[in-house]
Amino acid sequence: MSWLLVYIAVGWAIRLGMVPTVLRRQMAPGASVAWLGIVFLHPYIGVVLYGLVGESRLGPRRAARSQQIIARIRDPQRHPGVMQHRADPDHGPSYQPMVQQAEKISDMPVLGSNSVDFFDDTKAFVDKLVADIAAAQQTVHLLYYIFFDDETGRRVAEAVIDAARRGVKCRVIADAVASRRFFSISGLAPRLISGGVEVAAALPIAPFRRAFARMDLRNHRKLAIIDGQIAFAGSHNLINADYGGRRGNPWFDLTGRLRGPIVGELALVFAEDWEFETGKELDIQPLEPTPDAKVLAQAVPTGPSNPDTTYRRLLLAAIQCSRKELILTTPYFVPDEPTLLALSMAADRGVDVKLILPQVPDHIFTAAAGRAHFETLLRSGVGIYLYQPGLIHAKTATVDDAFCVFGSANLDVRSFNLNFELSICLYGDEITNRLRDVQESYLAHSKRLESETWGRRGTLKVYTDRAITLLSPLL
Repeated sequence: MSWLLVYIAVGWAIRLGMVPTVLRRQMAPGASVAWLGIVFLHPYIGVVLYGLVGESRLGPRRAARSQQIIARIRDPQRHPGVMQHRADPDHGPSYQPMVQQAEKISDMPVLGSNSVDFFDDTKAFVDKLVADIAAAQQTVHLLYYIFFDDETGRRVAEAVIDAARRGVKCRVIADAVASRRFFSISGLAPRLISGGVEVAAALPIAPFRRAFARMDLRNHRKLAIIDGQIAFAGSHNLINADYGGRRGNPWFDLTGRLRGPIVGELALVFAEDWEFETGKELDIQPLEPTPDAKVLAQAVPTGPSNPDTTYRRLLLAAIQCSRKELILTTPYFVPDEPTLLALSMAADRGVDVKLILPQVPDHIFTAAAGRAHFETLLRSGVGIYLYQPGLIHAKTATVDDAFCVFGSANLDVRSFNLNFELSICLYGDEITNRLRDVQESYLAHSKRLESETWGRRGTLKVYTDRAITLLSPLL
């Protein structure tokens, strides 16, 4: 038998074998069709790509272990002190469905008596984080997607090392892929470890796959817990605002500094990730309400360990609750069909929907996949605004005067299905208007995309975007 016949026979064996493999995953029809199309077009390349990014790298055993850790740590009987400030916001019927959906996803209730300060300037955020670490007396816990060896990263690392030297228990988790230089021999991780800091890599992968790995299943959370009393959560990574000179810089992020019982919920999130990566259990201390603080807050961690606890459900609930105004900011816009339909339906029922995206994106293919949907959204009445000063990296949503959401999750398939994300829901008109003020500052520096202008794009650009969007389930 000639090598050509063997090549053809093996190719068809791969094609036929991949059909039940893909169908077993029960992915969205678009994703299944995309994978089968790649495999049937070129079986050898297709099967390699599927092996790299098609299957969940978490694996069934790790997924089951993650679910067990989450169920135990979030058990209200295990941490009654964290949950004792539960608030039942029955006086807010406009956002009651959102409360119920968020709690169904996270098993974390709304907690009262919190305070929140927003930081939309990277320097101000880093200054405050470093100052709080410098004042820490018991614990410093950091969980970041990117911990970079630049001025910002070194400032934070030195503050943590100083805290460890004076007896503060310091723990750091960084994503193994996005922060790979952090873990190198000359990186910040060895310096932290030599300074007495415990360091863990989130979701490590085999070295031979690292060079080819797409960040398709990563710990994308950004979280700091100081003394169990102060929390920072949002979109800032521990990196300069230019993100190492990446396209579209400077990047504009948003982080909330939180005080009150909500910090206990966020401490549970860190404890889950720490135990998942190290096998070590952390003790979570109960918190007292912040005096004169009135913000209702709810932590909503999401991730791929359970398909029923995805960020998509949280986002769709927020869109469906909107009645008057919905403003969304995201750097990456790759909506799936349910999200696209929900946005269009909100505009159909008279909601003033505003979507703020970067004028200059840093991922060309991701941006093209999002642009393919602009015509549909504009036709439905959705306002699309392109942010001019740099890359808008803040992930925010405000719904009427009822509630707002911010955190680490993007409006894309990756955050919907693949990444471990962290969102914070805040309820009430005062806090919602405060976040909307930040969004209004983004709108003031954005250019609205007009339907007429968009309709005059060249035919080649139109079909290029539409061709790329066929790969959106894989981006």
